[in-house]
Amino acid sequence: QVQLAESGGGLVQAGGSLRLSCVASGLTFNSHDMGWFRQPPGKEREFVARITWSRSTEFAVSVKGRFTISRDDAKNTVYLQMDSLKPEDTAVYYCAARRKFDLRYEYWGRGTLVTVSS
Repeated sequence: QVQLAESGGGLVQAGGSLRLSCVASGLTFNSHDMGWFRQPPGKEREFVARITWSRSTEFAVSVKGRFTISRDDAKNTVYLQMDSLKPEDTAVYYCAARRKFDLRYEYWGRGTLVTVSS
């Protein structure tokens, strides 16, 4: 039974930082790509960042240079370090997993809310 559990969301002021965590269980973590997506209020879900099983990374243009994705395979955990936060970063952030070589993110967490004030 695969479960992804996000944590670390909260309320921060513009310019501040947060680190999101996602703990995965029920899957072979080091054989999966891990991604972060977000859904701002009233908007569609959008890609934020991903890190592959081989630790290649990719970021959305909107967060490039401000966010960092990393993984700790020993802890079955992927992180999203968010710096220089902007009000437009306000969203529910979701963790997702896909098997290496797959295109589809098969597993999703329930999300954690990030609110950036001002």
